[in-house]
Amino acid sequence: MRKGIPNLGALQAFEATARLGSFSRAAEELALTHSAVHRQITGLEERLGVKLFNRVRRRISLTEPGQEYAARIRQHLEQLEKDTLGLVSRSGLGRSLHIAVLPTLATAWLIPRLPDFQKQHPDIAISLSLRTLPFSFADHPFDAAIYHSHAMWPGTNSSLLFAEESVIPVCTPSLLKTLETVGSKTKPEKKRTSLVQQEQPPLAHFTHIHITSRPDAWRHWYASQNQAYPAFAAGGPRYELFSMVLAAVYAGLGVGLLPRFLVSEAIKQGDLVMPVHHPLPVSQGYYFGSSLNAEVTPALSAFQTWLLHAGKVFLEQTGR
Repeated sequence: MRKGIPNLGALQAFEATARLGSFSRAAEELALTHSAVHRQITGLEERLGVKLFNRVRRRISLTEPGQEYAARIRQHLEQLEKDTLGLVSRSGLGRSLHIAVLPTLATAWLIPRLPDFQKQHPDIAISLSLRTLPFSFADHPFDAAIYHSHAMWPGTNSSLLFAEESVIPVCTPSLLKTLETVGSKTKPEKKRTSLVQQEQPPLAHFTHIHITSRPDAWRHWYASQNQAYPAFAAGGPRYELFSMVLAAVYAGLGVGLLPRFLVSEAIKQGDLVMPVHHPLPVSQGYYFGSSLNAEVTPALSAFQTWLLHAGKVFLEQTGR
């Protein structure tokens, strides 16, 4: 018996209460009574000698040590759940993987290719969770991650999957046609005695769609052409994900800056067009990485080999 480890039931009660912010909701989730959950957590605090919750009347909030402990316990409980499900499903321990991924890359690039991996390795289950910001593997229950960065994350065993290379402005053909008509009607006539008319900025009649993770993308796009960043461009709507920007572009809501590899096929098919043929070079790339301190299981090694090969094939297909 491991004397330093608290009762698993008490840890589950603590994690559920920390996550849900309520003894009652935690009790409902765990099929226990309110008093049972309260006793479990009180006993846990007494055993640890640490106050985990602040209690003000009927409201509770995590203390600073409680926040840190809750994050750690949640990680270990999720790992236990993953290992148990892997065993029950007869995948065997180490034959299931939990990968952190970027949302748009997962839906547009990775998932369509996963059937090939499943065909080669039918005994390995791949679970995906979305993460858009850097994180520490020590604090999250992931076997590996596919992430977007200028370089490899510190403390990881990482490989470049492929470079992003550039983002490009795209819109629907119908929107381009409509706004070209509007632009021709509103263009001022040149007067013989006037000075040369000041040219309108690129995409003057377009609504500019922004992505919140790259707030300066349009500013950099205009700067790359030695153009001032117009106020009308900065005022466009903002979306959290590239998939949302792409959906907004398809809906005709405006022009978006999107990675070329995400829209190249749509441009070939004529579903989208570049209203201005000026790409913005991007120095970042997509990396696959895992913790340096974690064991590289046969399942992880197989997935990494397959994924890097898929990235190589993709680069060859796109002529990069």
